[in-house]
Amino acid sequence: MKIYTKKGDSGNTSLFGGQRVSKSSKRIDAYGTVDELNSILGMATSFGLSKKGSELLETVQQQLFVLGADLATPASKEVRIERIGHKEVEFLEQAIDEMEEELEPLKNFILPGGAQTGATLHFARTVCRRAERITVECRHEEEISEVAIMYINRLSDFLFVLARFENKQAGTKETTWIPER
Repeated sequence: MKIYTKKGDSGNTSLFGGQRVSKSSKRIDAYGTVDELNSILGMATSFGLSKKGSELLETVQQQLFVLGADLATPASKEVRIERIGHKEVEFLEQAIDEMEEELEPLKNFILPGGAQTGATLHFARTVCRRAERITVECRHEEEISEVAIMYINRLSDFLFVLARFENKQAGTKETTWIPER
């Protein structure tokens, strides 16, 4: 199988189920941004996560492939794929709760940054928020699962907490945002 098909040379691509759409469609933008997020998470793993962080991110990266397929498959199609569900949202919530038990409660905003892994996870969180905005915008035009949007929303919270967790594991202190008065 060749990696190139030349079918997208005209600026169109196929969704799961065969429907052809413009590569500039919101649906393509949504799952393309999820793919970008997954790549950033892969970069974060290359910097050396804690054992717990590594296990959590591997699961999330697997889930992001499911989410991408979900977003790439119109609900009206008779294509049978695994869709993102409530169990994946619950996984994120449980992971957040477990990590927060080891973190100091936040009393102020913190600046994104820290150790290389933590800073990359903060960056991933912002890309996740962009994926969420695009997916919500796409939902105005097409049927998108509410659970998919819920998952992306929870994922950004997860990434924020994981960034804090990994910075703590690295012994890196968080910098509090101090507004000018």
